[in-house]
Amino acid sequence: MSRPLLFLDVDGPLNPYAAEPETCPEGYTTVRVPQEGGTAGEPGRPRTHMRPPQVWLDPGDGPALLALGYEVCWATTWMDDANRWIGPVLGLPELPYVDFGTALFNERSDGVHWKSGPLVEYADGRPFAWVDDEQGEADHAYVAANHSAHALLHHVNPRIGLRNGDFTTLAAFAAAPRTSMGSLWSAPRSTYPSADTTRIPSPRTR
Repeated sequence: MSRPLLFLDVDGPLNPYAAEPETCPEGYTTVRVPQEGGTAGEPGRPRTHMRPPQVWLDPGDGPALLALGYEVCWATTWMDDANRWIGPVLGLPELPYVDFGTALFNERSDGVHWKSGPLVEYADGRPFAWVDDEQGEADHAYVAANHSAHALLHHVNPRIGLRNGDFTTLAAFAAAPRTSMGSLWSAPRSTYPSADTTRIPSPRTR
C-alpha cells in the first residue's frame, strides 16, 4: 500500500511568522531570503509572492517529518522555491510540490481556500494530510464532498508552529488502518486529540 501524502505549508507550520516580532523562537534558525523582482522559476511564470525578508526554521522538523510515514509534498506559495530555501535548512531532500498555477491566491466566493481544489486534484484519490494555518470549515466540507479517500486537515497555529502534539497526530493518521475509518478523516485542530503544545529543544525525539 502506498504511503499517504503529506501536503506541507511553509509559513505558519514551519515558519511561525506570527510569533513575537523580531524575536527568533528558541531552537530556530533565522534564514535571510533575498528579495527578488520580476519572475521566478521558468520563463513566463509569475512570482508566487514577495518573500518575507527572514524565515524562522527549526532544523529538527525535517527528520521528524521524514519519520512520520508519509510521502511529503510542498503545498505552499513558495512552490519549488521551498526546495531552494527551506528544505536544505531542515535536512529535507528535494520534494515534489503542488504547482497552483492560476489558482494561486485566487480567492473563491464560497469561502473554500484556494489551495483546497488543487490539493484534492493532486491527491487523485490517495489519502492525505494537509498541514496549514489557513484551513476552515468550508475546506473540511469541500474535501469531504470531493475526495473519496481518507484525509486529515490539520491546522497549526502560526504563532507557535509545529509542536510535538502535531507530530503525534500526524503519525497516528499515517499509521491508522484505513479499513477502520470512514470515507473521510478530517478533523479541526480543536476536536482532534493533539493537545500537546510543548516543544522539545532541537534535536528532538518525536
